[in-house]
Amino acid sequence: MGRHGENIRHRKNDNRWEGRYKVYDENRQEYVYRSVYGHSYAEVREKLTIKQLTIRNCISGSSAGALGSTALFSQAANEWLGLIREKCKYSTYIKYDTVYRTHLAGALGDCPLTDISDIQLQAEIPDDLSENMQKSIYSIANQILRYANSHYQISVPMLTRIPTRAEKKAIETLSIAEQAKLFDCICKDTDKYKIATFLSLCIGLRLGEICALKWDDIDFDSQAITINHTVQRITAMETVDEATRTNLLESDPKSDCSRRIIPVSGSLLQLLGTIRSDESYIFGGDKPLEPRTMQYQFKRILREALISERNFHILRHTFATNCVEKGIDVKSISEILGHSDVKITLNRYVHPTMDAKRLQLEQLILFYNQIGEQTH
Repeated sequence: MGRHGENIRHRKNDNRWEGRYKVYDENRQEYVYRSVYGHSYAEVREKLTIKQLTIRNCISGSSAGALGSTALFSQAANEWLGLIREKCKYSTYIKYDTVYRTHLAGALGDCPLTDISDIQLQAEIPDDLSENMQKSIYSIANQILRYANSHYQISVPMLTRIPTRAEKKAIETLSIAEQAKLFDCICKDTDKYKIATFLSLCIGLRLGEICALKWDDIDFDSQAITINHTVQRITAMETVDEATRTNLLESDPKSDCSRRIIPVSGSLLQLLGTIRSDESYIFGGDKPLEPRTMQYQFKRILREALISERNFHILRHTFATNCVEKGIDVKSISEILGHSDVKITLNRYVHPTMDAKRLQLEQLILFYNQIGEQTH
C-alpha cells in the first residue's frame, strides 16, 4: 500500500519499494512519471531526494529560476526533509515528515511552487484540527517554501494562516477535592504506577520523562532527580504490516531546557525506594515503560479514585498551578518544568482556580475594611 500523500508503495510481487516522481518533459511539453526502487521505504525516500537534487543541480545560473517556475511543491519538500533529517533530532524529523505526508503532500504535492496560495491550503485543512496542528502545518509549509526560494532562485510569498475564531480551550487541572481523592487512592494498595502518578504530580514530569526515568538518574545523597531522556512512540519509517507501524524511541529531552535537575524531598525518595530494583528503569524494568501502558494505568487509578477520566498531562498542569497558588516564584517553576521562557509557564500552565481568585478578592475586601477603619 502506498504512503498517504506520497507516491511510495510496497510491491508485493517482488517485495521491493517503488517511488515515483514527476519531471517536466520538454519534448512532450508535459509532466511525466519516473520510478526509483529499493529494499526499504527509507532507501527509496533517499533516492527520491537525491534524484530531485540532481535535477536541480544540473540546471545552473539563470536557468535555476526557470526550474523553480515549473518545480513541484513535492520536489522542494523531499529535498528539504532530506536536509532536516541530517540536522535535527530523529523524532523531530519524523514529526515534520508525518505532518507533510498527512496534511501537505496530498493538498500541495503536485502543485507548481509558483501556484501555491493561502486560500488553496486553507481549503484543504480540516475544520476539526487543533490550532496547534494548524500552526504546525503552516510552519512546515513555509519552511519548505523558504528552502525553495533560496535554492530555486524564485520568490514565492509565505503562506498566512487565518486564525480560527473558536474559543481556546482552557487547560484543565485537578480540583483540590479530586487531588484529595487521588492521594487517598495512591496510599491504598500502592504500586509502581501509583508512585509514578504521585511523582509526576509532585515535580511536574511529562509522560515520556516518567517512562524513561532510570535509577541512575536519582541522586539519593543530594536528593535530586536528573532528567536526561524521554521516550515516545513515533511513526516507523518502514512498515509492511500493522505490527511495525510505530516504534518506541528513547531520545534526548524535548529541548535543551528540558534537560534539568529537580530537587526532591526525602519522603518522596523514600517512597521510590520501596520499589527499588537492580533493573535499569524505575517503572519499566529492563526497558522504558510503554507510555500507552502508563496512560491506561493512570485511567485505572482515576476510576479507582472515583475521578472522571483525564489525560496524564493533567498532573503537570495541576503541579504548576499548585506551585503558583502556594507562592513559589515563576522562574523556579519554569526551570522545574523545563521551559525556555517564563512566559510559556504563565500562558500555558498557570491557571488560578476559582478558590484562589476568591481568596485574593477576600484579601482585597479586608484591605478596604482596614482603610475604612483608619478614616473613622
